[in-house]
Amino acid sequence: MASVQEQHVIFRQYLDAVGLHGLAAAEAAGLNPSEWYALSLLALEGALTSGELSTRTGLTTGATTRLIDRLERAGYVRRAADPADRRKVVVEQVPEALAEIQRIVTPARRHIAEVLAQYPAEQQEILFDYFARAAPAYREASEEIRRTIKRRRGR
Repeated sequence: MASVQEQHVIFRQYLDAVGLHGLAAAEAAGLNPSEWYALSLLALEGALTSGELSTRTGLTTGATTRLIDRLERAGYVRRAADPADRRKVVVEQVPEALAEIQRIVTPARRHIAEVLAQYPAEQQEILFDYFARAAPAYREASEEIRRTIKRRRGR
């Protein structure tokens, strides 16, 4: 088994590779990382209000409006009336634009599927349990970082 130091290095290399993939995928789609993340949120969560998108991305409301404008101009999203409350506007993905995103992420999905296929079903369950637990932990860590930045800036 790897030493604690070796485990740390391996984990950091993994996180760096995931981050690098996100940057490369955003660039391939002609997006910046915040736009790519927002598009991913919309794919996973469905339509969101600009306020919800602002909260989830950690961007200011003004920056979120500009982000939505850019995604809309690029053809990835559209603004629509909220079916639950016609006074609200939600941002939703444009389904026709998803083919390009699918093309961009296909190599990673293929490579990761090959890696996962090397593990028996029981170990895959453990890996997916880790993913399910680690994602909220990383989101919370991100929020802690944002709160620290806001305190430093006196907001």
